[in-house]
Amino acid sequence: MPESYNDTPNGLQSDSPYIAGHLSSLRNQGLRPFRGMISDFKARAPYYLSDWTDAWNYRVVPATAMIFFANVLPGIAFSLDLIETTSQYGVTEVLLSSFMAAFIFSVFSCQPLCISGVTGPITVLNKTIYEILETREDAPEYLHFIGWVYLWAAIMHWFAAVLNAANFLRYVTRFSCDTFGFYVAWVYLQYGIQVITRQLSITDPDSVFVSIILALVMLVTGHLFGMLARSNIGHRVVRRFFADYGMPISVIACTGLAYWGRFRLANPLTLPTSGAFSPAGNRPWLVKFWELDGKWVGIALPFGFVLFILFYFDHNVSSLIAQGSEYPLRKPPGFHWDFFWLGISTFIAGLLGVPAPNGLIPQAPMHTESLVIMGIQRKNDVEKISKNGPSHGREEDFELHGTQNYESQNHQDSAETSTLVEEHPIAVVEQRVSNLAQGALCLVLMSGPLQHVLGLVPRGVLAGLFWYMGSDHLRVSAVTEKLLYLIRDPAMVSRSEPLRKVRRSRVTLFVAIELIGFGATMAVTQTIAAIGFPIVIMLLVPVRSWLIPKLPFTPEELSVLDGPTASPFVGLPLTFWAERKLTTFPDNGVRGRIHLKLMKYIGYYIVSPPSRR
Repeated sequence: MPESYNDTPNGLQSDSPYIAGHLSSLRNQGLRPFRGMISDFKARAPYYLSDWTDAWNYRVVPATAMIFFANVLPGIAFSLDLIETTSQYGVTEVLLSSFMAAFIFSVFSCQPLCISGVTGPITVLNKTIYEILETREDAPEYLHFIGWVYLWAAIMHWFAAVLNAANFLRYVTRFSCDTFGFYVAWVYLQYGIQVITRQLSITDPDSVFVSIILALVMLVTGHLFGMLARSNIGHRVVRRFFADYGMPISVIACTGLAYWGRFRLANPLTLPTSGAFSPAGNRPWLVKFWELDGKWVGIALPFGFVLFILFYFDHNVSSLIAQGSEYPLRKPPGFHWDFFWLGISTFIAGLLGVPAPNGLIPQAPMHTESLVIMGIQRKNDVEKISKNGPSHGREEDFELHGTQNYESQNHQDSAETSTLVEEHPIAVVEQRVSNLAQGALCLVLMSGPLQHVLGLVPRGVLAGLFWYMGSDHLRVSAVTEKLLYLIRDPAMVSRSEPLRKVRRSRVTLFVAIELIGFGATMAVTQTIAAIGFPIVIMLLVPVRSWLIPKLPFTPEELSVLDGPTASPFVGLPLTFWAERKLTTFPDNGVRGRIHLKLMKYIGYYIVSPPSRR
């Protein structure tokens, strides 16, 4: 097989023969039913036991805490508009939906790192459907109609999984993911503002003022913990603690602040709660949507197609970003298999009358980030790595040493290599427990006593959490990075900056296209045509595949401006994983491997380059 494969989708070039072989195999699969699902199952099945045993690691604890707060509170806040508008959903439905998604995708899926739950887009879709039905005098029962929408969408999910529709993900690059992620970040900021402005008509000005203060304190505190975690202040153990628990501490502290001193007198508005384990309106949990009149069954079909398009892009992009090229993953994915199970969860959601869950952005990559094992590199190590080129994040490019061994060695050659300058991800704790645990916490939160505790959380804290998550995602967004590059003084740009290889006019053009895609998606969601916003999102893929290559970009410029979303080791053919099992990976001749049993405590190792062995 050649070392370079230039005929890759989207005008991208791949230097990996494994990627080239995988893309070629995808082209040859066609519509052979069940091929993708069977391949996913065979590739991931050998890892199933290790997915549970590898969870015996401290990294699972902060990951569970962080993703619980990042999943549940925004999910409830997203649903506030839906709860207050339709009166068909309550907080209990949101919690049950989150638990159902966590249980299904942690136990049965091939990609347990992808966190699923109630998202902003599904609440927009459900609310839009409700508003459309309300215009009809003979409007059907809302939950019955939504049940058929979910059933049609589930059937499309199953057909898509069986017919290997996930193969089209090879056309999804960083362009589509970055634009969609940029949109989601601004949706978070917008919802944070709406949480505040919605209080203006239902409470007094003092309460609104306190909510604004709480939101700003939550925003600043969250970013302060993040800045300390990314700084060189204090010991790395302390910095990692800030990174792990900064957001949960901020939420709890800001909630307590609302009941301190004169803030308590303002009586800030809090989350609405319902009875323990009971749905809104005391309806039965089982929705008999099959009793819907036949006319409305057919009308539900196009809405189901729109939901299918939304979930196809949103969930798969969440899975791709959660397995991004910046994470040193070692276990294979399973897009076909997981999409089939997403159809099952969508069907169950319609049966229970809860919002349908799907992959979450930015929670999915946040989950993977919290499970990363960090290594400490010496200065000469960094220089050597920069000279030899990237190592694709594989663990085998590093050698692990215990802290005591490093300290003793440090006295021997301190004059040469004692300066530690960089923390580098060397592995990820790939397991199923953190996803299942945060889902179990959602189930426990449905109990009466904890419903009372949940009802103490001020809405201002939720607004601040939205602002923090949205602004933090914008901070690391590739769109933001390109915008900052364009406004930066060229003389102050580092010589190692990859964008220096691209003409500034081409960077401007590429960013302009991304912003147009973002603006079109945001504009559609603000109009009566919001029901069609998933179609606009999906159009980002053909724009990148067929339009952008026709514009005046060179292949070299596109390779810098855009690239594959997932790691080179995500989506490899089954033969690759079958040959290597759990032991080795292509490592350019470097011996050794990392096993998760060696990863202990908070996930730090002192590493040295392979050449020093």
